[in-house]
Amino acid sequence: MSAVGSLEDAMDPARAAALWATLGREGPAPEVGAPLPPFFHHIHFWEARPPEMLGRDGHPRVGTGLIPDLGLPRRMWAGGALSFRAPLIAGRPARRTSRVVSAVRKEGRSGPLAFVTLAHEVHQEDRLCLAERQDLVYREDHDPSRPVPAAPPAPGRAERTLPLATDTTTLFRYSALTFNGHRIHYDEAYAREVEGYAGLVVHGPLLAQHLILMAADSLGPLAEFRFRLTSPLICGEAAWLCQDGTRFWVRGPDGRQCIEAKAVAAGG
Repeated sequence: MSAVGSLEDAMDPARAAALWATLGREGPAPEVGAPLPPFFHHIHFWEARPPEMLGRDGHPRVGTGLIPDLGLPRRMWAGGALSFRAPLIAGRPARRTSRVVSAVRKEGRSGPLAFVTLAHEVHQEDRLCLAERQDLVYREDHDPSRPVPAAPPAPGRAERTLPLATDTTTLFRYSALTFNGHRIHYDEAYAREVEGYAGLVVHGPLLAQHLILMAADSLGPLAEFRFRLTSPLICGEAAWLCQDGTRFWVRGPDGRQCIEAKAVAAGG
C-alpha cells in the first residue's frame, strides 16, 4: 500500500503525568529528560480533525486519511505488536511515520469483514525508538437478530493476578489523553443502540497498557509485546490482570478472556 503519513510531537511530560495519575501508578511521574513508560506514546501524535471530517462513530472518517473506505462502519481494534528499540524521552520532540500495510475486505461467518494493518515507526533525534503494528477490523452494522459469538475462556492458571476496576471517569480521561473520539467509550446510548454492546466499552489499548506495565514491572525492560483483543470488557465489570510467565491476559467476571498478550524481555 502507498498511503503514508507523518506526525510530529513535543512529547510534553504533562501528558505522561496525567496518564500516570489516570492509571493510578505509584511514585513520581516521568519528568523532562526521563524515559517514558512503554506504550505511553499512545497519548501523543494526535490526529486532530474538524467535526466535518469525522465519521458517525467519532473517529476520523475513513477515506479521508490513511485508512481507505471499505464500506463497513463499525471499527474495532483487534490487536497489535510493539518492538521497543530505545526509550522515548519525555520533553524531546519525536516523529511518527505511518503507513497502511494492507486493507482487505473478506466474507466471514458473521458477515463481511475488513482487515486493516497499519505500521508505525517513532523516531527521536533521528533514532528509531519504536516500531508498532496495529490491526483493525471493520464490520457491518449491528444486527440484533444474529447471535453473538461466544467469547473464549481465559486460562485457568495464573501465577499472578491484579484486580482491574473501570469507571466512566477513567474511560473519559483516557479518551481525552489519546484524543480518541470513538463514541463507544463515552456515549452509552450509541454503544448500545448503534453498535450493539452491553454498555460502554473499555478501550482495548487501555487494557494493553495495563498489561504492558504489568509485564515491565515483572520482567524488566521489554523488547517486544504482542496482544490480541478477544472480547470487549464493559465499563464497570469486575476484571483481573493475569500473568503466567511471559503470557498475560485480562479475565472478565464470567471467566471470559478479553485480551491475550505475550511479552519478550530485553535480552531475553
